[in-house]
Amino acid sequence: MTENYRPTKAVINLTAIKNNLTYFQEKSGDAEVIAVVKADAYGHGVLEVVETVIENGVRMLAVATPDEALFLRKHGIDIELLVLGATPSQFIPIAQKHNITVTAISLDWLSMAAMHVEQELATLKIHLKVDTGMRRIGVQVDEVDEAFGFIADHDFDFKGIFTHFATADEKDSPLFNQQVNAMNTILDKLNNSTVMVHVSNSAAAIMHPNLVCDAVRIGISLYGIAPSPYVGEEMDFNLQPALSLETEMIHVKKLKAGEALSYGATYRAEQDEWIATIPIGYADGMLRGLQGQDVLVKGQRVPIVGRICMDQCMIRLAERLPIGEKVQLIGRQGDQQILIDEWAKKLDTIPYEIPCVLTKRVPRIYLRGAEFSDLSFQKSDKMLR
Repeated sequence: MTENYRPTKAVINLTAIKNNLTYFQEKSGDAEVIAVVKADAYGHGVLEVVETVIENGVRMLAVATPDEALFLRKHGIDIELLVLGATPSQFIPIAQKHNITVTAISLDWLSMAAMHVEQELATLKIHLKVDTGMRRIGVQVDEVDEAFGFIADHDFDFKGIFTHFATADEKDSPLFNQQVNAMNTILDKLNNSTVMVHVSNSAAAIMHPNLVCDAVRIGISLYGIAPSPYVGEEMDFNLQPALSLETEMIHVKKLKAGEALSYGATYRAEQDEWIATIPIGYADGMLRGLQGQDVLVKGQRVPIVGRICMDQCMIRLAERLPIGEKVQLIGRQGDQQILIDEWAKKLDTIPYEIPCVLTKRVPRIYLRGAEFSDLSFQKSDKMLR
């Protein structure tokens, strides 16, 4: 096990992930739950997350890139793997060799794939992506009949068909309804009961359980984060956040009235103040836009003051405290809690981004079997889409 000599760490509670998974398994009935573990399991650590979800009944994983899929295969993960994004021609034989299912994203892609399959290897498994309104990747709705015909005429193992909703996390979205109607029209033409149909992401699985089809893709909410404020308020389950972020004070000093600190001297003390330095900065994912964000010390909120540096930042204390005092950046101390959503609001972004930008320099420490009285999801006006 690697030694970590800096006190900054992200603590990942795998039991929270298990409990969130169980909620979606129960809510989805007989439908398969596809665990989306792209981007290093949304920054939580893919191998540990994958081990947890497989132990708890997941039989299919989804990733974004061919490299992510191959990484899992090289680490002994042998269940079904779906690459949701584009797969280049040179990866087609590798996908065949390693039993990796890839996504057909266009008619041109199907033509390319047909030219690069190797007949002596296992038949290439594909899922057909249909662009019903996201306008990112996928076969256009008016091209689906041609795609069905091309697949039937070539040596593909047609395993699934799916789309992706652009506004499933919004209330009364006309685009969402248009996408549902378009997909229903396509499925009426499918005439193949062996093809897995999956349309729901986390938001749709929560808000529209009638759309679960054969499978649901659960990404952000597997990790205890609501897809949007609307979904967080409406859902019937308290998601359990899996990630907390903590460090310790490494230096404490008195800043005299009128003195400034950090780059640019943008913060100046109005009176004598106790300032602590903590070892986390923008190279760790503590972005400079978080200047002024609260952290928790002894169960109380205290602000980050001055510009955040690459490796360190400073916080203003209510009193002198000893070096080594714990600082909670995300998570709970006492009666206070700082959610990922609060960071997202401060940075004018979405909660998805926060765990993904925590860099590899921050070690992930894994817990199992922890109590969740301190980790349960709190509905908050600090959430931001």
